[in-house]
Amino acid sequence: NLPMVAPVGVLGIANLLMHLEADGVAVPFGLGWRLGLATVIVLISVMAGRIVPSFTRNWLAKRPGSKLPGSHGWVDKLALGVLHAGLIGWAFLPAFWPFLLLLLLGAAINLWRLLRWRGLATTAEPLLLVLHVGYAWLVLGVALLGLPVLDADVPLGAAIHALTAGAIGTMILAVMTRATRGHTGRDLSADYVTVLIYGLVSLAAIVRIAATFGATWTMPLLIISACLWIAAFAGFVLSYGPMLILPRRPR
Repeated sequence: NLPMVAPVGVLGIANLLMHLEADGVAVPFGLGWRLGLATVIVLISVMAGRIVPSFTRNWLAKRPGSKLPGSHGWVDKLALGVLHAGLIGWAFLPAFWPFLLLLLLGAAINLWRLLRWRGLATTAEPLLLVLHVGYAWLVLGVALLGLPVLDADVPLGAAIHALTAGAIGTMILAVMTRATRGHTGRDLSADYVTVLIYGLVSLAAIVRIAATFGATWTMPLLIISACLWIAAFAGFVLSYGPMLILPRRPR
């Protein structure tokens, strides 16, 4: 876990930059929040490459005749290299077109990477499928972030909320629910409440993105999105809180 020290350190620097900017110090405008967001997305892209295909492979291996996810190789390395270069470059120079082009290319290669993980074969198990959905949000957010290079009229907020409310929010709930069930002796299978939680967080992201496109409905959509988001995480607390507090079940 020692490599985790580096991204945590970068998050600390990003936080410091935001405070300095707020205090009127001459730092590049918005660098702090962009660097922080880029760091979290880089973390998700790396960690997802470890857990998503692995969990998917283990699940599909128990089903005879299922095609397994592709093994880690040059596609993954290329996907991560292009994505990370585009994200870090965008953090420092958000309007520089080569970095936007890298983001579009990174989104395309990461979509290829995601499809190789065989997510469509996991629809019978939402606890596993949601990990693929979370990474799909990442691909969409990065693509929206790079689209201005093609003169597409896409609000920056749409890309930001696809990455934050979509990718980060979904991945947080996906990993928390799976880890809680696994470490408390429960079956690695989603119940109805868990499926509802997953649906609420993605719906919150969709509504939040929609709010960036229309001024007339912005405030109502923001309120709806906030309520959906709160409901998703409140659902986790109410459903999974007792699992974490009560004695662990024997296997």
